[in-house]
Amino acid sequence: MPLAFLFVILAGTALLMLPISRADPGGAPLLTALFTAASAVCVTGLIVQDTPTYWSGFGQGVILVLFQIGGFGIMTGATLLGLLVTRKLKLSRRLIAQAETKSLMLGDVAAILRLILLVTVTIEMLTTAVLAWRLRYAYDYGWSDALWHGLFQAVSAFNNAGFSTYSDSLSGFALDPIVLIPIMTAVVIGGLGFPVIFELRYGMRHPARWSIHTKITLFGTAFLLIAGLVATAAYEWSNPATLGLFEWPGKLLNAGTHSVMARTAGFNSIDIAGMRIETLAVTYALMLIGGGSAGTAGGIKVTTFFLLGFVVWAEIRGQTDSTAFRRRIGSAVQRQALTIVLLAVGAVGGGVLILLSVTSFALQDVLFEVVSAFGTVGLSTGITADLPPAGQLVIIVLMFVGRVGTITIASALALRERNEPFRYPEERPIVG
Repeated sequence: MPLAFLFVILAGTALLMLPISRADPGGAPLLTALFTAASAVCVTGLIVQDTPTYWSGFGQGVILVLFQIGGFGIMTGATLLGLLVTRKLKLSRRLIAQAETKSLMLGDVAAILRLILLVTVTIEMLTTAVLAWRLRYAYDYGWSDALWHGLFQAVSAFNNAGFSTYSDSLSGFALDPIVLIPIMTAVVIGGLGFPVIFELRYGMRHPARWSIHTKITLFGTAFLLIAGLVATAAYEWSNPATLGLFEWPGKLLNAGTHSVMARTAGFNSIDIAGMRIETLAVTYALMLIGGGSAGTAGGIKVTTFFLLGFVVWAEIRGQTDSTAFRRRIGSAVQRQALTIVLLAVGAVGGGVLILLSVTSFALQDVLFEVVSAFGTVGLSTGITADLPPAGQLVIIVLMFVGRVGTITIASALALRERNEPFRYPEERPIVG
């Protein structure tokens, strides 16, 4: 999977370096093209050049294709293509697709792949239709422009990519719920993860029968969205640089938009650089946690975060087993969750130290940029374009690791699990 993503990034870099991809004469420099391609394939949305003014229509089309491929999943796409052509899947391809789609059972692979295609096309087309209609009749766009802008925003939203054909992202629509709500809906659905959507397709009316993964993802997502909205509204309500510009309906709409977009979508309808430090701290947490597993969102994932929360709660209460929704959480899953979190903290910490060494930006801005890159979010306080080449390369690596690293690590942990023929003597070190 890492090699597949790397190949698509390099192919996208080559296309973006062509003179036809740039709005002005001449091709894009290598680092600019590489950064943009990596950000698109890793569905991040961080940019070093303004998308609508720097890239031509062809270049923007390349970017759209790249984040559609990156969000859909390269191995998922290749496997689905083989399924459509041959009507069957070999065991090796089922195993690869199972690892990327997080299929709970090997027999679910083909059904989940078909559902991925159906949901992707349906949500993107419905969102495009609503946005195009709104742009045509409320903003007096021509039909061709309305369809293009609607399609680009819709595909970017569902794939949690954060790229926009507007230089100010969604700030121009800050008081338009008919634009913001469809985009937020596409973001949330794409970020739930396809295993959850697959299960809801057959068990929507019977929550008691949902798997523990679906329960944690749904309840965790709802909790984080509400918490993000409340925190953003509380800290930014009177801030003249952000929510202070609006009446109370606009404040709630944009607080909710920020809460949704911080979960790896990357759009913004209010100025991130103008936010208070408390709001940035809340956003750090939302970006790092991210969305659901095997979806288009990034981060350490909702299930990882809340599983460790259940483990901590069990330890505080002195319980032998960690449980969630009347189900016991296995020790192997706990170790995997802990490993992913510690590796994420290590990647973020290393990235912050390197960027602080090669730039003069404040810690809060550097930390925001690094977490945004690793969580494949795409929000920024405005320092991305001013990063030196070394800093841009660090961000590229973080985006790549954030998109494929945690997937690969989790899969490797699951596939390499084995029982040792012996056990060492137990000893209890002092903890805490």
